[in-house]
Amino acid sequence: MNLDKLLEEIHVVDSFKKYGRVKRVVGLMIESQGPVSSIGDVCYIHVQSKKSRKIRAEVVGFKDENIILMPYTTVTDISPGSLVETTGKPLEIKVGTSLVGNVLDSLGKPLDGSQLPKGLREVPTEQDPPNPLLRPPISEPIEVGVRLIDSLLTVGNGQRVGIFAGSGVGKSTLLGMIARNTKADINVIALIGERGREVREFIERDLGPEGLKRSIVIVATSDQPPLMRIKGAYTATAIAEYFRSKGMNVMMLMDSVTRVAMAQREIGLAIGEPPTTKGYTPSVFSVLPKLLERTGTSKEGSITAFYTVLVDGDDMNEPIADTVRGILDGHYVLDRELANKGQYPAVDVLKSISRVMNQISSKKHMKAAESLRESLSTYRQSEDLINIGAYKKGSSQEIDRAITLYPQILNFLKQQTDEKVTIEAGIEQLFTLVGEGAQ
Repeated sequence: MNLDKLLEEIHVVDSFKKYGRVKRVVGLMIESQGPVSSIGDVCYIHVQSKKSRKIRAEVVGFKDENIILMPYTTVTDISPGSLVETTGKPLEIKVGTSLVGNVLDSLGKPLDGSQLPKGLREVPTEQDPPNPLLRPPISEPIEVGVRLIDSLLTVGNGQRVGIFAGSGVGKSTLLGMIARNTKADINVIALIGERGREVREFIERDLGPEGLKRSIVIVATSDQPPLMRIKGAYTATAIAEYFRSKGMNVMMLMDSVTRVAMAQREIGLAIGEPPTTKGYTPSVFSVLPKLLERTGTSKEGSITAFYTVLVDGDDMNEPIADTVRGILDGHYVLDRELANKGQYPAVDVLKSISRVMNQISSKKHMKAAESLRESLSTYRQSEDLINIGAYKKGSSQEIDRAITLYPQILNFLKQQTDEKVTIEAGIEQLFTLVGEGAQ
């Protein structure tokens, strides 16, 4: 051991604890006179109730010479003059392979109240995205086990995709299928702003024991303070980054990025930011790229990410949907009308796109996928004429082919939630469906 280096570190250690005092609490905001802190630093607020305890909070802004804190929990028992102690560093969580199979809260602690396993390493929740010049290009597909996606909207290893849908169209069920069937080394699943009832349902029904064995689930329910919901997204991303740095191919699933944006809006409004587009504050549109750009490829490994976007009133052009679509490498649109007709997954192939599919798929595969899209588009354009009997067979070869193929296309697009289809089998079925002429 280098004794000189150790002595040098001892000399620079700040052995003093810095304190301030709570001046006032307004809604979600706690204003404190001191201590000296930076944005993002974690502080402890000492409260005296039946027994003394410490409430963890984070510095989110300043007002004059006072600091503005947001608590990770509720603000009950905080009173004027409560001591505020700074840690002088941002939030860190403990990560390691022994976390696999666990369900955690936004601060990285087991949700069932048990103790964390030993041998974990501390990492900060907020980190910079990889250097763009050090990101390897996406060059190979990754299997997700959903025939429609693997064959028509192929996902690359390290790609980031948005799943856009209104409420109740099947986003969580689709994420569960991907988590169970994917060929990735490990799943990191973030449930942000979910109803408390849905958490256990997702883990037991959609994910299942088989999926949980190779997953780490981070949960921040809708009743928790906005800071906890945002930290849930950052914690999940930091865990995924840790396993990527170990050379793994990580599958990250976040449901939903819209609720992360809503939580950031709550914080922004509380600290005095002006509401802009549809009430969202400017910080929302700066936070989203920083969060979403952290996933993807790096020189060590990859994070393939699926982010669900809850579109308000099925409006695909609302501000968050529009912003996220511009950041990610593809988008899948779930259509309520298709879901009502019994098509599952309810992905509208004609409105969805994978921006890296042409880089990772063969020319034969691309031609077959384009042929199916053309037939489906032709049928939908002529559907009204066909249904009312106004179309006469033989008037158009394209429409005749579309009418012939349509029942087979519908069967191809449908898949049972417990059914797994390999990427090779899905592509082979696509070739068979469109026929040799499209190849």
